[in-house]
Amino acid sequence: MLLGDLAQGLGGIPPSAIGMHLYTMRGPLAGDFEGTLEKLAAIGYATVGVSGRHGHSAAEIRRMLDATGLKAVLEHVAYDTVTGSGLPQALEDVRTLGGKWIVVPSLPGTLHSPEGYREAARKLNQAGLIAREAELKVLFHNHEPDHRTVNGQMLYDILLAETDPHLVGFELDLYWAAKGGAKDPADYFTENRHRFPALHVKDMAPNGDFADVGSGVLDFAHMFGSARRGGVKQWLVEHDNPTDPFASARNSYEYLRDVRF
Repeated sequence: MLLGDLAQGLGGIPPSAIGMHLYTMRGPLAGDFEGTLEKLAAIGYATVGVSGRHGHSAAEIRRMLDATGLKAVLEHVAYDTVTGSGLPQALEDVRTLGGKWIVVPSLPGTLHSPEGYREAARKLNQAGLIAREAELKVLFHNHEPDHRTVNGQMLYDILLAETDPHLVGFELDLYWAAKGGAKDPADYFTENRHRFPALHVKDMAPNGDFADVGSGVLDFAHMFGSARRGGVKQWLVEHDNPTDPFASARNSYEYLRDVRF
C-alpha cells in the first residue's frame, strides 16, 4: 500500500482475492486449457471461477490448476442440475476442483415472475441445505432480467428476501445489476451483510457495451468501499465478449491490483 493510501485510510483488494471468471477466456481455453491458465497466472491472477470445462473432467482441471498455481473458488452449474438429481455429483465436482461455491448462473425464462422467483427461492434453499452438508454453499448469479420490477416487486429482491442467508448467497454481477437498473450495489452490501461472497467485476462502456474493468463508466471504487460489509471475498473479472481476451485480462487485473477505496 502506498504511503498516501495509509494516510487517507484507503485499502485495496488482497492479491489472493483477484480472480478471472473463465467464461471470459472461453476462446483460448477451447484451444489450450492449461496454457491459458498459465498465462492468467503469469498476469497475476490468483483464482478462477469455472464456467465450461471444454471436454475436461473436474479432476483434469484441478490438475491443471495445481500445476499453474491457480485456485478454483467456484463453478457455474445449471439451475436444473442444482435443483435436481444431478446436485450430488455437481457438488462432488466442485469439491474436486477445490471450490467453495456452486453457482446458479441464471433462472429459466419460465420462472421470470414473482411466483417463479418464490419457487426458485424454495428450491435454492433445498439445494443449499444439501450443499451445506458437503461443506459448500449455493450462490445465485444475476443477469439483467433479474432486476426487472413485476407487479411492484423487483424479482432479484424476492430471492434476497426468501432465501435463507445460511444456505444461499449471491455472486453479484455488477454490470448486469447496473444494466438492469438495480439499486446501488453498495446499498445491497450494506443492507444484506455477508450475502455476497463473490463479485463479477464487469465494466460498462459509455454506449452500454462491455468494457475492460476500469475503462468504463461504473464507479467500482464506490462499490468496493462497502463490499466487505456484503461479505465479498472474491473479485472475479468478467468480460462477455473481449476482442483480445489476454489483453482484456491484463488490463482488468492491473486496475483491480491498483484500485484503492
